Order: sequence, then C-alpha cells, then structure tokens
Amino acid sequence: MGSMTQKISALLEAAADRALPVVRGIDDGQLDRRTPCAEYDVRALVNHLFQVVVNFQALAAREEADFSQEPDFVTGDWRGRFGAETARLVQAWGVPGAEEGTTGQMGLPARTVGLMVLGDLTVHAWDLARATGAEFAPDPGVVEEVGPGLAALAPQAREMKVFGEPFPVGAGATAFERVLAVTGRDPGWRPAGG
Repeated sequence: MGSMTQKISALLEAAADRALPVVRGIDDGQLDRRTPCAEYDVRALVNHLFQVVVNFQALAAREEADFSQEPDFVTGDWRGRFGAETARLVQAWGVPGAEEGTTGQMGLPARTVGLMVLGDLTVHAWDLARATGAEFAPDPGVVEEVGPGLAALAPQAREMKVFGEPFPVGAGATAFERVLAVTGRDPGWRPAGG
C-alpha cells in the first residue's frame, strides 16, 4: 500500500469512471437478468446501487441514511440520474472534514464508511458487467485501498448477511479476484448459458 493515503473522493471519482459506462450500457431488455448476487436481478441491483449512492451522500454529511425503503429508481432517464447522483457522491466526500470522526447509526469511522461505498460501487459494477456482458476493469488504486478495508469489515458483514462465505481462490488470484472472493463471490461467475 502506498504511504500516501488517497482521499475517498478521489477514489470514488476513479471508481465512478469505471462503473458509469457499465450502468449506462445496460439495455432495458437486460434488467431481468440474473447477477452474481443471487437475491438481485439487474434491475434490483441497479436500484440497490442507486440507493447506496444516494444514502452515502447523506452519511458523508453526517445525516441519517434510510435503507428501510427500496424505492424504484429505474424509471425515466435513470442512467443519466445515476451519473448525476454519483457525481454528488464524489462531491459529498470531497467536502473538508468528510473523512474525519464517525458517521451513521453504527458510529463507524467516516473513512471506513467511505471505503464501504467505494467497495459497493466497484464490486456491484463488476456484478452488473458480468450479468450484462459488459467489459469492466476496476481502478488499481481503488482495489489496493478497498481490499484491506473490505477484508477487515468481512466478519461483521457476514454476520449481517451482507457478504457470503469467502469464496476459495488460488494463490495466483489477482488483487481484485481476492476482493470479490472476500465478499463471497466467485470471480469466474458467468450467467447460465452465457
């Protein structure tokens, strides 16, 4: 890991640059496809990711985030709105002091919360790319930063049923394949018949 820790906002901008083409490329005919997240099809996963992007803007500003509702964001120009909300997320985490102290109901360190949304944006972009046949390569700096963070959060995330059991990967696995494995994903996942 580099000695200079990158700001969450810079990392989110890099992650968004990789995620946005995947989301923009989703065809309406692909919304009912399965994804590597067994409980989500493409539409549900886009909705989940939208909700994460919106709620983590609030968490950056020390406001309450509401995950109890699952609104349907996949209406109208949802691809354009996703880009706009992602830009707002980057801005929210770029405000001076956003990474200091704690935030959210669990009182987690703000930087940890920032790493959570960074992980979500990156891993779910991969999920959506795999489900729709899009190309996706994560930003190497993001992977380097998010790997140790997600590994540290993994036991608690498994308890909360957010992550599955770690997927076994060989010694030759890439850093990003190891990140996927920590979340319980099979890095080789492909849609059935795809």
